[in-house]
Amino acid sequence: MNRGLRPIDAVMFAFYLLLLVLAVVGGPRGLVWLVSLGLSVVCAGLWVLARLELGRSFSVGAEAHELVTTGLYEKFRNPIYLFGTAAFLLVLVGLEGWSALVVWCVLIPVQVVRARREQRVLELAFGDQYAAYRASTWF
Repeated sequence: MNRGLRPIDAVMFAFYLLLLVLAVVGGPRGLVWLVSLGLSVVCAGLWVLARLELGRSFSVGAEAHELVTTGLYEKFRNPIYLFGTAAFLLVLVGLEGWSALVVWCVLIPVQVVRARREQRVLELAFGDQYAAYRASTWF
């Protein structure tokens, strides 16, 4: 199984790292800064782990290759969306990029639509197996 990152992963993670560097170098110091960046780094690590656990089943568009139900996917149906979105939110909080939070709030519905689209594809492809998996996991 190919467990490497694809170019889209690299671009998204590079953008996250750029924001993180900006927050570390130029962010306002304080407890909110420290906690938000610390949690952001943890979320980013979980985001990358989720992507690696997905392996070849990853696709930019909703496709059904294999139903991954181990690792982070044992508890979360969408850990890439969950932890990637949280990592970006927390780094923006660390930057005190309050105006950028508006963009983040617009992206949440996009992520929900993507997750629902994937859900429909997986329901069609894996039927009862996916329904049982869905009943045993969170977002």
